[in-house]
Order: sequence, then structure tokens, then C-alpha cells
Amino acid sequence: MTTAHAAAPVVYQVEVAIAGAGFGGLAMAIQLQKHGMNDFLILEKAGEVGGAWRDNHYPGAACDVQSHMYSYSFEKKSDWTKRYAPWHEIQQYILDTVKKHNLRPKIHFNQEVVSAVFNEGTGRWVIKTAGGETIMARHWVLASGPLHVPAFPDIQGLDTFQGKVMHSAQWDHGYDLKGKRVASLGTGGSAIQYVPEIAPKVGQLHVFQRTPAWVIPRDERSYSGLRKAMFKALPFTQTLHRWRCYWTNESRLWPILNPWMARIGEGLLKKFIAYQVKDPALVKKLTPDYTLGCKRILISNKWYPAFNRPNVELVTDAISHFTETGIVTKDGRERKLDCVILGTGFVVDPRIYMKSFELRGLNGHTVQEDWKVSPTSYYGITTANYPNMYQLVGPHTGLGHNSIIFMIEAQVNYIIECIKLVKRKNADWIDVKPQAMQRFLGEMTQSLKGTVWSSGCKSWYQTADGINFAIWPKSTWRYWLETRSVKEADYVFGKCKAHAVTGAIGTPAGLAGQAMARMGGPR
Repeated sequence: MTTAHAAAPVVYQVEVAIAGAGFGGLAMAIQLQKHGMNDFLILEKAGEVGGAWRDNHYPGAACDVQSHMYSYSFEKKSDWTKRYAPWHEIQQYILDTVKKHNLRPKIHFNQEVVSAVFNEGTGRWVIKTAGGETIMARHWVLASGPLHVPAFPDIQGLDTFQGKVMHSAQWDHGYDLKGKRVASLGTGGSAIQYVPEIAPKVGQLHVFQRTPAWVIPRDERSYSGLRKAMFKALPFTQTLHRWRCYWTNESRLWPILNPWMARIGEGLLKKFIAYQVKDPALVKKLTPDYTLGCKRILISNKWYPAFNRPNVELVTDAISHFTETGIVTKDGRERKLDCVILGTGFVVDPRIYMKSFELRGLNGHTVQEDWKVSPTSYYGITTANYPNMYQLVGPHTGLGHNSIIFMIEAQVNYIIECIKLVKRKNADWIDVKPQAMQRFLGEMTQSLKGTVWSSGCKSWYQTADGINFAIWPKSTWRYWLETRSVKEADYVFGKCKAHAVTGAIGTPAGLAGQAMARMGGPR
């Protein structure tokens, strides 16, 4: 008679572990390979790469940054079909990039990270996943991004509604909207794209708006076959086009830093809204009362005209509660519904979406405690008391005017320099000094003063207490310039007394357990 034993988890030992297989994590992996650092793996919580572009496939989903800027500088694509690419084209670009660089063998799918603890005795991070894997890594990169956890509204009775409920990031294409009574909650970046697409199909569409958005015209032009052929045959023409896009975007920063310029833009946009919407009462409801740029500026040619349709209603009365059959607003009116679409965005504050995630650094430090007031780090990359841990698109590196891919590439290069520096100094870890991080935070706070971001509106750039933790309040070229090299004086370097036992990836569980015991094990 034999006794069945549950298979012990496999332990992996690598130099670099990356969490997330979106634009950030993949850029990190590609650059590691280019620098001859092949001992890494990527932990992806889902079953495919792509991040936001894998998940957001609702009708009309597209990028609001030009295609040639929303792609890697080291992996140009000459045949983008449009100025602003639809989601499936971006996702295909990601898939093609993964294939070209042969990254799939390095990706562990369905392995959401649930714990990362720094072992001070060995200088390694002990990372555990929901799929049962344990990874011991010298360096670890948090590349999950800020837009991957859907935000669900806390409205009484939502769980009792008997109709269809779906979030824009979890779109069910199998549900037929034709002729249905539909409510859309939210008027942010997702809603302004899917509302005009579903409006002609549904029987009745109620768009519930809490705060109107500033929406500017969108360049919908396609690239001609001749233009695409020229980009391919003469790569320098594509580079010039990319730079034109970059500086065009960068010029948008001036009204953000100078609110008086933004107010001039507001006057023009108010005329644009009045031109596109027939009903003066609707024009008033759709016109924001906050400074242009305080919240993210959206782009669409279809959003405002959608409200001229007889089957589309803009609802600005606050929601009281859901019933089994619909929504009741504060004025007591109930609207009967078949389907509710939540265009309510994402949980951006990492203190919320990481609240059940164990992230422990030196001397028992946890992000839950260290970020009690607000998330903070040094250039959005390194955080004091978390050695050899790096973030992509961390605090104060989000943008409201240009491509986040530009920022990601700068951060990836900085992380590569950190890894090289640790090796060059024969150290086990690198840790940013708290005073350097505080100095950086002071610079960000000062730079935000007098900008439209500090003009009084409430946005996802802020914590619940109104602290703007997300935005980089300067030119992107300044970020690139300031992160080109690592300022060694802002860091400390550590050497461990004990050293890790090296082992091959996929070490058998029994041997890995012994190795962990010799290393002191995770704390």
C-alpha cells in the first residue's frame, strides 16, 4: 500500500524576477537580454501577455497616444494603420514583440504574486505566487502597472440587480446588447469610447455622469500605403515622424504648467461642445467646471454627437440605489434596465490594490506602513528600505500629456544601471537613502504648485485625501535627463554575511527546500 504525497512546490532561483507581462515587464525583459542578463523570469497573473491591452477589448477601445509614440523606440512598427491604433493592433504588436524576442519560455503564466519578502541574510527576495511557485531573486521588478485592477462602485443594491453587469475591462462580447435597456456608469476614458459604439445598437442608453470630462477632437486619419512603405524603406522618416509626435505632445505641457493658457483652451472647447451638441441644456451638463487638464484630457470625435441620439439620455442626478430591475436616482425616479456597464476605471492607489499583498523589506518595513500617508519613491523606481526592488510607472511618473512608453524605457535603463552598479561594486544590494527619496518628493510637491493639477479638482491622480502621487509634473525629457545615470551618493550598498546557494531554474522541491533552509528561509 502506497501513500500519496502532495507535490511540493518548485522553487526557482534567478537574478531578476519581473512581475507583469505588459509593456513595462516586456521592455524590462528585452533590455536585460540585450545587456547579456539572461537569468530572469516574468510572473504574469493572467494566461496571456499584454496587460491593459489584453484586458480592455470593449467596443471602440483604442489608444489616446499616437501609434508611433505608443510603441518601443527599439522595436519600431512601420505599418500602423491609423494615427491612434485600436486595441487589437496594439495587442498584436505586443504578441509579435514577444515572439521576436523569444520571451515566452521566460514567462510563467497564471502566477499572480501574493508575497515578496526581502531576506536580509542572503540579499534575495523570496517571492511567492498564488499558483504555488516560490522564486528567490537577487533583483525584483514590480511591473504590474497602475491600471490593472478594475474599480467597482460601492452602490447599495448593485449585488441584487438581476440583469447583466459587466465592467469595461471585463467586457462580455457574448452578451447581445441589441434592443436592450442599458445604463453606463462613468464618463472617463473607457466610456467615451464604448458609449458611441453601442448607442446605435441598444434600445435605450442611460449615461450616468458624476463629473463631465474635457474631450478634444481626435485625429482619425489612416496611414496610406505609400506612407507605410516609406517608413519601412527609409527608417529615418519614421524616426522623424516619431519625434514630431513627441514634441507635439510635449507642447501640451505648457497649458498644464500655466493655467492661464489652459483657460484660453477652455474657451475654444466650449465652442466645440456647443457646435457638436444640439441641446443647450445638454451642453451645459457636458461642460466641465474645472480647469482644463486637472483631470486627464480625453480625445474623441464621437462622444458629444452621441447625445444627439433620441435613445441616449445623460443622467446627472446622483444614484440612490439599485433595485432588482434597475437604478433609482436621488430624485426618486427608477429607470428599468437589462444591463449595467461599469465604466468606472481602475484602482490606481497601490495602497488599496496591494492591501492584501505582503511586501516586506529591510527591518520588517512594509509598504502598507511606509505608504500610510501616500505612495512615494525615488523617481518612481526605487523605495527606501526595499533593496534591489524596482518599480515601473511608480509614484510621480504618470503623464497627462505624452507617451508612458517613453517613461518606461527611461526607467528600464535606470534599473539596468542599478543592477550593473551592484555587480561592479561587488555588493549584494542597493538601497536608496530615505533623505534622497524625501528630497525628490519635495521637488515633486513644489513642481505641482501653480499647475492645473493643483487647481482644485478631484482625479485618479490623487489619494482619497487629495495628495497627487501619480503625476510627473515636468517635461518628459527632463525625466530622461535626470535618470540617465544613477547618482551613487543617493544610495547605500550592502553586503550580506550569508550567501545564497546557486541552483538551476526548476530545482527539485526537496533540494530547493534544503537550499532555503541553508539560506535562512523566507522571513
